Amino acid sequence: MFFSFASATLVYADTKEGPASPVNINTATRTELIQIPRIGESMADRIVEFRKANGAFDRIEEIMNVRGMGERTFLSIKKYLTVGNKHSNQAPPSNKPESTPKK
Repeated sequence: MFFSFASATLVYADTKEGPASPVNINTATRTELIQIPRIGESMADRIVEFRKANGAFDRIEEIMNVRGMGERTFLSIKKYLTVGNKHSNQAPPSNKPESTPKK
C-alpha cells in the first residue's frame, strides 16, 4: 500500500470544515482566512498581501485576482466569503420609526 504525505494533506484540505459564518476578506486575518476550506497558509498570505497592495475587494469575485486563486477554487469557497458592508464605520440603521421634527 502506497501512501504519501502529500495526498494526506490534500485530503485534509478538502475535508476541512468551513467557518460558521462568512469571512470578510477585507478584514480577515491570516488565521481567519486559513479557516476557509482550500485556503492554506501561503494562499492566506497572498490574500493579505494583495489586499495591502491593492486595497479592499469590492466583490468576492475579485479574490480570483490573487495569484493561485482560480475559478474552480473560488466556486467551491464562495459561500464562505463576504466583503462586508462598505460603510461599516457608520452606525447601523435604527429600527425605530423616524420622528417628525417639532415646530
